[in-house]
Amino acid sequence: MTMLKDVFKSLIVTKQKEIPFAMIEREVALPKNSGSIISVVGVRRCGKSSRMQLTINALVESGVSPEAILWVGFDDERLAGLTSSDLEKVLEAYRELYPSQELKDIYMFFDEIQLIDNWELFIMRLFKSYCKNIFVSGSNAKMLSQEIATTLRGWAIEEETYPLSFKEYCQFSGTKTHHLSEQEITQLRLKWDEFCVESAFPEIVLTESKSLRNKKLQGYFDAMLFRDLVERHSISNTGVLRYFIKRLMNNLTKPTSINAIYNDIKSQGFKISKDDLYLWADYVCECFMFLRISKYTPSLIEEQQALRKYYFIDNGLRQAVLLPQNDVNGKLLENAILLHLYRYRQPFEKITYFTGNKECDFVVQHEQQVKALFQVCWDLSDTETRQREIEGIMEACKKTKCETMYIITHDEEETILKEGKTIHVIPAWKWMLSHNKP
Repeated sequence: MTMLKDVFKSLIVTKQKEIPFAMIEREVALPKNSGSIISVVGVRRCGKSSRMQLTINALVESGVSPEAILWVGFDDERLAGLTSSDLEKVLEAYRELYPSQELKDIYMFFDEIQLIDNWELFIMRLFKSYCKNIFVSGSNAKMLSQEIATTLRGWAIEEETYPLSFKEYCQFSGTKTHHLSEQEITQLRLKWDEFCVESAFPEIVLTESKSLRNKKLQGYFDAMLFRDLVERHSISNTGVLRYFIKRLMNNLTKPTSINAIYNDIKSQGFKISKDDLYLWADYVCECFMFLRISKYTPSLIEEQQALRKYYFIDNGLRQAVLLPQNDVNGKLLENAILLHLYRYRQPFEKITYFTGNKECDFVVQHEQQVKALFQVCWDLSDTETRQREIEGIMEACKKTKCETMYIITHDEEETILKEGKTIHVIPAWKWMLSHNKP
């Protein structure tokens, strides 16, 4: 036990010596002094641990002593086989290092804590008895956001983390985003074209070699597939699972029938139950591999019965997994817009799609009120396309009584007046740099 305590002491002190961490800032900071447990969730490799380190930097910059920072990463091989009863040694180690420091005044960060069974019991006891400044993060293989909400019983604030936004992507690659010359605006547009098709995972953006980027992305996908899905849910038919995921990827932006995918798989001679596919659709969303939106309708029953749309967590990862395809610009643009809307959505905001005689890609609601409508179109130069997009958003406007309307394009900008209403046409790169709500 003394040896274990020494390991914890070493981990705590080593991390303190690294402060401030050499990190590139993210746009949205984690809450500090919230009085709640902060649970950092998101897809694998999106920067959850980095956000906690950035929080430490901000705390120290505001005057908090590095000695008041307790960080333990449970992926250290010296902690293999640890049980929840051993976690008390973390507090004992810290107390011996800093006997005069009150636990209520320190900030505790626990990374990869899901590796310890029943970790949540320790965290709840810690929170109720000692410290209100607790941050936890872990892998989706054992620590899904829905389960955290249940096990921490309303004491936790969930902070979702996504791959980089366009502004963050520019920061990571050293591209200016404001006070630009004409030449720099051209460079920014080219950077957006790159962002739309490449990966926005932080490590990938900082990797110069394209072949190495692709290898890492394949590794990310395999980890999600085998650790977050196969191992976690004891799925034996990995070949069919991989095909199912690729079908969802391929059907990006369209209402997706799980039943149609089932019939397709069945026609190929594979044995799988329809119920399994519906469960898999839930699983891929639980681990943040996909984001899923419902049809806009006031009827809960109709919403549950309508087909849903599936969007993938990263355009570059999708490109690395699927074979090269033609005419995917529109899909990737729409996927990027949906990710951006999710990244900056506020509490109690819901994103759906509208379909009537025509369609509107995204309806953003705050509780029962529709706040904005979004149509996504690569370009409006074709007369038929332009008419279809305008008619779709106008039909949604009349149905939802929302007059805040945007058509997001690749590089077109104008103001359309239609039936006394204003539709703002704006390039995606410009909209992404202005539309954020940290």
